[in-house]
Amino acid sequence: MRVGSFVLAAQFPGQGQGEALHRAVRSAEAAEEAGLDTVWLAEHHFVPYGTCPSAITLAALLLGRTRRIRVGTAVSVLPTVHPVALGEQAALLHVTSGGRLSLGVGRGGPWVDLEVFGSGLEAYETGFPESLDLLVRWLREPSVAATGERFSFREVPVVPRPREALDDTGQPEVVVACTSAASVRLAAERGLPMLLGMHAGDEEKAEMVALWRSCARTAGVDGEVIAAAEHVSAGVCQIADRRSDAVEALTKAMPGWLKQGLAAHVTIDGRNRAMRDPLSYTELLCDLHPVGTAQLCVDRLSATAERTGITRFALLVEGSGDLPATEENVRRLGTDVLPRLG
Repeated sequence: MRVGSFVLAAQFPGQGQGEALHRAVRSAEAAEEAGLDTVWLAEHHFVPYGTCPSAITLAALLLGRTRRIRVGTAVSVLPTVHPVALGEQAALLHVTSGGRLSLGVGRGGPWVDLEVFGSGLEAYETGFPESLDLLVRWLREPSVAATGERFSFREVPVVPRPREALDDTGQPEVVVACTSAASVRLAAERGLPMLLGMHAGDEEKAEMVALWRSCARTAGVDGEVIAAAEHVSAGVCQIADRRSDAVEALTKAMPGWLKQGLAAHVTIDGRNRAMRDPLSYTELLCDLHPVGTAQLCVDRLSATAERTGITRFALLVEGSGDLPATEENVRRLGTDVLPRLG
């Protein structure tokens, strides 16, 4: 089982943006010290829900500050970036870090980001498959040309090529954020593993994994690729000596962050959007994920692995909004939970 942290660089009420980013960096360093497998970095624009606007840039910083832990983007939003530019950055970090980068990508939402970056609503509604295919080709082929609806250019060489790493680390891993049957099929047809969100429980995630396998087989994906796919389950983790203390730490801090963070999202076309009730959503996350004693956390992670077949986790550890508490939470995840998972 491979357990990692999920870092949003969340700005809680009363905090500055620099404070949120400092906590994000420090919690990632603490994750390596605690023996975690990966630190996954979220990306958001113009909202305090997450103050990191470029997961790939923060990944570069953390790869330079660490020596062992993998660093993943969760996710880089493809509709707001040119896939070749992202591919070049990913290849650069892959080669120079000894293959420690996991590139998670996603479709994002119909936010004003699409207006600001000039990509438009179509990049979100219909353009994601073309961007994903171009990105994957860039990471796998020695030269690439494009003749699609959004991207068209003559053949150019890939520099640097991921396979040029001195330690022969192969190609960077690409993981696709999936929140619907359509996105599951998209990832499955390409044999790419999924990143499944915090809002989904074990039953829903198990159904998505089963759908992925079925679609992959139908698309003719190699059986070894299907069997080897390592999907990632996102969740929340808060450890305390009593479950009530862990739940209290999150229900005191997370609703305020969720309320101001989610309410700040603005759609590009003015469409109506429903926002979850912050307290109810926090309580749901506490029920779904490893929130409680160390043994409860072990049991929850083990149960999810058994029910879904997923053995990689990206756990939000900053739910208290407090840096010392976050560092202690990460430390306990490493010392009290990981050894019991085997």
